[in-house]
Amino acid sequence: MPRYSTDFIRAMPKADLHLHLDGSLRLDTLLAMAKTLKVPLPADTVEGMQAQVFKPAYQNLGEYLRGFQYTCAVLRDANHLTQAAYELAQDNLAEGVNYIEVRFAPQLLMDLSKGLDFDTVMRAVNAGLLQAEQEYNSSAAVLEQGKPPFRYGIINCAMRMFAAKGFSPYYDQLFQLMRDFEPMQVIKLAAMELVRASVRLRDDEGLPIVGLDLAGQESGYPASKFKEVYEYAHQHFLLKTVHAGEAYGAESVFEAIAECHADRIGHGYSLFLPERIQDPTIADPVAYSQRLASFMADKRIAIEVCLTSNLQTNPAIADIRQHPFGDMLKHRMATVICTDNRLVSNTTLSDEYKLALDHFDIPFKRLKDMVAYGFKKNFFPGNYVEKRQYAKQCLQYFDRVAQHYGFID
Repeated sequence: MPRYSTDFIRAMPKADLHLHLDGSLRLDTLLAMAKTLKVPLPADTVEGMQAQVFKPAYQNLGEYLRGFQYTCAVLRDANHLTQAAYELAQDNLAEGVNYIEVRFAPQLLMDLSKGLDFDTVMRAVNAGLLQAEQEYNSSAAVLEQGKPPFRYGIINCAMRMFAAKGFSPYYDQLFQLMRDFEPMQVIKLAAMELVRASVRLRDDEGLPIVGLDLAGQESGYPASKFKEVYEYAHQHFLLKTVHAGEAYGAESVFEAIAECHADRIGHGYSLFLPERIQDPTIADPVAYSQRLASFMADKRIAIEVCLTSNLQTNPAIADIRQHPFGDMLKHRMATVICTDNRLVSNTTLSDEYKLALDHFDIPFKRLKDMVAYGFKKNFFPGNYVEKRQYAKQCLQYFDRVAQHYGFID
């Protein structure tokens, strides 16, 4: 197995396509924001928050998700949203990540009582990312050293489920307004409002909203319930990814592709775990998983792989080599290494690549393919010709870095 140094991994151009804004704040920024807004936290120091909330390991998914109540609370402020987005871009640029797709659920961050509506949230996040893009792309790194410019897209997440109280001010108010509707009707209505507003802002103001995602609890809330929402995105050329196969069986992945036109799959962790299949009509779960994997490989439906996050939310995995990423590689699937949540998982994209490269057999050519998928399977905020030109520029720079580190004669 070829050995890849940390310096090489940091230097090579990279793309992170599964990156949650509210899970990727700087911890010291979170503390400062909480102080400004008087948001109570379990601790008032970085060390205290790391000991109590943002841990190296978690007992279960519920503990993993606990920190989001604090990050979302401090992000219900336009200035904080801009700052968080700007710092996230800066943190990625510092480790050679020159393309990111930042995703979040705007409706979790909205607070109409403070004038924080959908448009305000989106403009605030875009302002921070745009500032970082303009600064970096006019720097010597790009203009003189020949590094690829920084680009970004925004993916808006619809929530699979939320309760009548406690998820966000917006969701609380929506349930109050629609108290005679079934909960699932309210949830689907919020998702439809999200996708319509996303298309409107993209078309009317040119915001780089490039995709739709479906996040939250999989079990009991299958992607098929949101078929109309995804159909609207599909008809309006908004690209599509779905959290699928993270905590449910392979049928969840198939449903995302067949019912929601998914262009990519977030996590896909359970794709090669036939024991997780619950659909009684699937007579041979092993064959089903194999055929679905072959179909996805043939169609180049990429999987956004988040190794550390999966290890933390699935504590039963005793060894990283047990992660289904190995099966994805064997089946020649299009895989893109991602972080998921830089703060909650205490990781970086360089860390994620190092974890993959240190524990799986990934020859240099396969590594270049993986890096290329980050630029070829992204939801680039431009036309196809522009996307190809950008991908070519990034991969040419990859070759320069690889040659410098002795991987290309």
